Amino acid sequence: AATAPGKKITARLKRTLPVRGPQAPTLSELMRWYCLNTNTHGCRRIVVSRGRLRRLLWILLTLSAVALILWQCAELLMNYYSASVSVTVQFQKLPFPAVTICNINPYKYSAMKEYLSELDKETKKALETFYGFSEGKSKVRRSVDEWNSTGSDFFQQIPLLKVEDFSRTATDLHSGQKRRIEGSVFHKDSSIVNSGDSNDIIGFQLCDANNSSDCALYTFSSGVNAIQEWYKLHYMNIMAQIPLETKEKLSYSADDLLLTCFFDGLSCDKRHFTRFHHPLHGNCYTFNSGENGTILSTSTGGSEYGLQVVLYIDEADYNPFLVTSTGAKIIVHDQNEYPFIEDIGTEIETAAATSIGMHFTRSRKLSKPYSDCTETGADIPVENLYNKSYSLQICLHSCFQKAMVHSCGCAQYAQPLPAGAEYCNYKKNPNWMYCYYRLHEKFVKEQLGCQQICKDACSFKEWALTTSIAQWPSTVSEDWMLRVLSWDKGQKLNKKLNKTDLANLMVFYKDLNERFISENPANTLVILLSNFGGQLGLWMSCSVVCVIEIVEVFFIDSLSIVMRRQWQKAKKWWNGRKQGSSGKAPQASDVERQGHDNPVCIDEDLPTFTTALRLPLPQDRPLPRTPPPNYSTLRLETAFTEQLPDTLELGQH
Repeated sequence: AATAPGKKITARLKRTLPVRGPQAPTLSELMRWYCLNTNTHGCRRIVVSRGRLRRLLWILLTLSAVALILWQCAELLMNYYSASVSVTVQFQKLPFPAVTICNINPYKYSAMKEYLSELDKETKKALETFYGFSEGKSKVRRSVDEWNSTGSDFFQQIPLLKVEDFSRTATDLHSGQKRRIEGSVFHKDSSIVNSGDSNDIIGFQLCDANNSSDCALYTFSSGVNAIQEWYKLHYMNIMAQIPLETKEKLSYSADDLLLTCFFDGLSCDKRHFTRFHHPLHGNCYTFNSGENGTILSTSTGGSEYGLQVVLYIDEADYNPFLVTSTGAKIIVHDQNEYPFIEDIGTEIETAAATSIGMHFTRSRKLSKPYSDCTETGADIPVENLYNKSYSLQICLHSCFQKAMVHSCGCAQYAQPLPAGAEYCNYKKNPNWMYCYYRLHEKFVKEQLGCQQICKDACSFKEWALTTSIAQWPSTVSEDWMLRVLSWDKGQKLNKKLNKTDLANLMVFYKDLNERFISENPANTLVILLSNFGGQLGLWMSCSVVCVIEIVEVFFIDSLSIVMRRQWQKAKKWWNGRKQGSSGKAPQASDVERQGHDNPVCIDEDLPTFTTALRLPLPQDRPLPRTPPPNYSTLRLETAFTEQLPDTLELGQH
């Protein structure tokens, strides 16, 4: 069969066409081809420059440009997930926050005496023994034998000890016996008030109920703090056994706590307050809780248009061993947030008018990958025990409570109960106090993993508070004001009011400026690509097509050449092994084919005229020359085989 002219021309040109691109037999030829044909001028100048010095300079300049591009692009990638903070101030009608108010004394002492009588009796004996005083008597120390005759379960469970000079020997304040201190000693120097003798260290010892040798001594430089902490442990143990309904009756009602109320210039009453029971603060009351679906708002700033209440504190009915200050605690929070009174509550003084001005701020942070915050807390593996919107405090408290139930078998009294758990008491859980202190120590040292698991919320609301205090009531108005308040509440109080039993509270917006702090992405994909293009064009006069070319040559083509070379070596080795085993000489067809002789390199595309002109001449053939003219073409030849007779005669003449 005849070969088509196009294929003949292709075959002829293939024998002299230089190998380019992925058809190059070696990487060096591929790199040379790339430098000659690329759009990046630096690489081309390396090849075409004459002289070693000039070529070296172009190599250094090109490598420096590549290093600068890599550095700048790395900076762009690192800053891609950065965020810019914007602050927006709006002037509008603002929703009023929820205001939770608690009496510092959680329960009426007169109502709690039947539950705390034994504990109070033993506490007074401890004070009498250590300090040598009792109520209404001179400072005479109580003998140890007289104390021992009464017996005490409280001191048997948690013995009070006196340690001298931080030695390992302590004296039991109840029995008078000396004992050797085993285990760890934790000193809590939380007060500057000392117990007379600077060498006397008061504390209590907690031991593992299952291993009496495993103990820990908690010491205080102040006997007041030691006895108060000892009292709180027994107090929580007792309160954990009292039903919730009973505790709500033992605490303050709304009528007991609230004397007067005004909001936005209008009168309000207990119907605007929602009660919730706090384990450590008893009955607390939240104004504008939003429980009925309505949230109050204010359109005017200033103290006259906020919340104004007069609170009845009733200092005479305070527990003398549980609390040492008088007044109330308040916290300003969102309606969906849990009020952590014990953590961030603000104390309100008695016989004073406390004004709290507010500035409202909403904050919004970007979640992953910009920051490690959570939107709703659904991605946090900790159950929310508070039935409120997620916050970092809720997560930490819930995490500790879960660890408490898992490690100690019961729940800590100050936090909500997990499903199926009970509050700790040493009748059912004799080891809970020791377990609680050990667990709390790990929590503070961040060994429980709660601080690593819990994250900040991405969006939150904050009310910045500014507090000012003034004497209230004034000396000139004290008499008539107390008379009026006593008249209004006289039938319920049955006694004359004292100004130390009252506290005046005002909560208001100082202005109606709502600040919104938000994080926005500093870079977008369009900006990132534009910055990449700017760096490539600045340092290498390169574009996206150039980047694709680099990927094709340095990755795809280079890998193809390497794989082809490895395949050829493996094939040659295999052929040689076969020929060696058969004893046959290698044939010409078995010789390794490289370059343009390799069938893999066949290109069916016809070369253009321009590329044909650049073809190198073969080494084994002479240079083509212009052929000489064919002179036979100049001879005249007749077109007829025979000449006619008549023309012959004309030719003779």
